[in-house]
Amino acid sequence: MKFLDLAKVYIRSGGGGAGCISFRREKYIEYGGPDGGDGGNGGSVIAEAVDGLNTLIDFRYQQHFFAKNGQHGMGSQRTGKSGDDIILRLPVGTEILDEDEETVLVDMTEVGQRFVIAKGGNGGWGNLHFKSATNQAPRRANPGQEGIERTIWLRLKLIADVGLLGLPNAGKSTFLAATSNARPKIADYPFTTLVPNLGVVGVDNVEFVVADIPGLIDGASEGRGLGVLFLGHVERCAVLLHLIDGTSGDPVGDYRTIIQELEAYGGGLADKPRVTVLNKIDALDAEERAFLKEEIENETGVSLKLMSGASTEGTQDVLRALRSEIDDNRLREKKALEDPSEDEPWQP
Repeated sequence: MKFLDLAKVYIRSGGGGAGCISFRREKYIEYGGPDGGDGGNGGSVIAEAVDGLNTLIDFRYQQHFFAKNGQHGMGSQRTGKSGDDIILRLPVGTEILDEDEETVLVDMTEVGQRFVIAKGGNGGWGNLHFKSATNQAPRRANPGQEGIERTIWLRLKLIADVGLLGLPNAGKSTFLAATSNARPKIADYPFTTLVPNLGVVGVDNVEFVVADIPGLIDGASEGRGLGVLFLGHVERCAVLLHLIDGTSGDPVGDYRTIIQELEAYGGGLADKPRVTVLNKIDALDAEERAFLKEEIENETGVSLKLMSGASTEGTQDVLRALRSEIDDNRLREKKALEDPSEDEPWQP
């Protein structure tokens, strides 16, 4: 299945049916009176977050979704049939944006969450509704309300606990393949990973989801390479795993390149908790490992871990560090919910 994380969709809700002007006409009934029924309501366009989807590929082949109109009212006080709703089934983590691609209408973050994108028009009243003591034979009925027509954008941001970051060939896909059942493409050339991959990783009987995105390069925030297109998929992550290629000639420069791109992208990525790892240590001897670790820590001020995704050396320590950061993030979120800031205005 192809990966698609942005789609443009045209939707229209159904219009309401018109009310009916009708009078009762039966044998032996001299004064039948008005009996025009109401029109049916138009169908709505509803978005629903469902489990089991991780791409918007379905919306590449169908971009137009039009709900049915309501049926007109009929005589004998018969109400018209309401139009059927149309449900857009979306992956969890999909944002629905207005036509300007900036205004977020809703963020679908939970399975089963529903949002009415375009409400169907109300059906018009028949002349039965306008009967009164002074107007016993009204010849008036309301037309149905028109439906809503709009253009929306669907933008998918995968929901994962950990986001993998690094230059091309830093070993992100190798790490994901070594620690989970995911099977991303792995090769010895840059940009092997063209689309994000998800893997479920387990450590100490606890599982969490890791997202691997294409590698970043210098100038990615200005449109170079592929990675900036997919950075949105790690915006929701609790912690970022930053992999540095141990066989690179300038690991400190590689580290700073990624940090600069995170800061240029914005979205709070640069402020997220990070676990920084020197990868591919299986190609280094003990003296080179110690030298690189000391150099990177002195130059950047971060605490560095050593790992080899190919030989799995040190991967368990890295996974435990990630799990600890995920737990800390959940505690912070829980505390924020239970203890709202005093600076926030009071609300009833």
